Amino acid sequence: MTAPRPDQGFVSRVVEAFLHGNLSVLLILVMLACGAAALALTPREEDPQIVVPLADIHVRMPGATAEEIEQQVSSKLERLLAQIDGVEYVYSMSRPGEALVTVRFYVGENREDSLVKLHNKIMMNADVVPPGVTGWVVKPVEIDDVPVVTVTLWSATADDFALRRVAEQVEVALQGVPDTARTEVVGGRRRQLRVALDPDKMSARRVTALDVDRVLRGANVNVTAGTLRANNREVTVEGGPFVRTARELEPLVVGVFGGRPVYVREIATVTDGPEEPTGYARIAFGPAAKDRPEGPGDFPAVTVAVAKCKGSNAVSVAHDLEAKLDELRRTVIPNDVSARITRNNGETADEKVNELIRELGLAVVIVSALVMFSLGWREAAIVVTAVPLTFALTLLVNYLAGYSINRVTLFALILALGLVVDDPIVDVENIFRHFGLRRKPPREAVLEAVNEVRPPIIVATLVVMLSFLPMVFITGMMGPYMRPLALNVPVAMFMSMVVAFTVTP
Repeated sequence: MTAPRPDQGFVSRVVEAFLHGNLSVLLILVMLACGAAALALTPREEDPQIVVPLADIHVRMPGATAEEIEQQVSSKLERLLAQIDGVEYVYSMSRPGEALVTVRFYVGENREDSLVKLHNKIMMNADVVPPGVTGWVVKPVEIDDVPVVTVTLWSATADDFALRRVAEQVEVALQGVPDTARTEVVGGRRRQLRVALDPDKMSARRVTALDVDRVLRGANVNVTAGTLRANNREVTVEGGPFVRTARELEPLVVGVFGGRPVYVREIATVTDGPEEPTGYARIAFGPAAKDRPEGPGDFPAVTVAVAKCKGSNAVSVAHDLEAKLDELRRTVIPNDVSARITRNNGETADEKVNELIRELGLAVVIVSALVMFSLGWREAAIVVTAVPLTFALTLLVNYLAGYSINRVTLFALILALGLVVDDPIVDVENIFRHFGLRRKPPREAVLEAVNEVRPPIIVATLVVMLSFLPMVFITGMMGPYMRPLALNVPVAMFMSMVVAFTVTP
């Protein structure tokens, strides 16, 4: 091994070190191992993680009209919340008895700090709450609330009430899958104990609706009433339990008339069954649908939506939900009820990642064919190794930076696909030219060839890197979408230059 000359720069010493030793083989193995680990560990999801603190404030004011709600609640709350530092927009919707006010902070604001400021602002003005407001609820909203998997239950024989009962059991079972967050059942009619009052019978017995309401609320509780201690024993006394059937409501006493008690069954009809329908959910199948059922064009349906926890892998969560659903088909879901996954973001995210890998392989084949046609098969093999090595290190940096593999990061990698082979091709082409001249031994010819193209390679790579870095400063909703480009493309170009000065020679 020849000693480096004193006037050689750092890059020349690196090139010579890799040229005369076995560091290239070690670096290739390390890079491939890091890329495989990053590809396996990086969460895969449909959309990037965008931090947009958002919250809905539900205010209840029974008996008020929509105009009164707007004047006394919505408008005042809008002006109040707009004073919070970091708030970008405030929206409101007023309807009879209720107001919905949505407050949205700027993109990138800390979620916890924003919610604390929102809570403090509301509590500091609790003394000016209009009369008639019975309460309010603050519900934070974030991107992870969007379901990654939806399961639709449908049947040709069961109605929406029966489907709802099954869906509620399925929802409880799916909540036990790791890394699942919010769940929701959409469609179907809930079970309801309905008390239909008879005005004539109530008037005859001098019983009001408020009397009935007070009795029903008092009966439907389960509280600890104290303890009874005697003979070295302690017994807990409870008041309750909750009302479970219509038969338990009928004998409740709601008043006294003529010296005798008045029971619920005497002034009302109590039914135990589905609630009044407020909407309808149906499912239909097209001609190309798999396992298309026989019968009418559509069927009653109930959907169970499941979201994932923040930062978790949508692919693994969706796979676990599918496995759990297969288990529920044998235990919880009846034979006459069918369950079909109608939305699976984990599957689509996995398809996009696999598509990138296929496109990567296709790009490698095309580049290798062109290089093989112009230079030779050995030169093509060298250039081909640069693509997976560059992407391996880029995926590792992407994982360490906390980004997931989603449609934006995949676009960044595909964009960099045609750029990462430039540096190795320039290196290989100049080395091939020096070998053809046969003026120096092979190793010296390689070192001289790399030194000749070193300045343009460095300058060209830095120019491309600098052209993408300003995307870091994009603000607003587009900021989180552009930042993966500002990271992945410059990192891929830098890694391509590293490969050109280490592995390629």
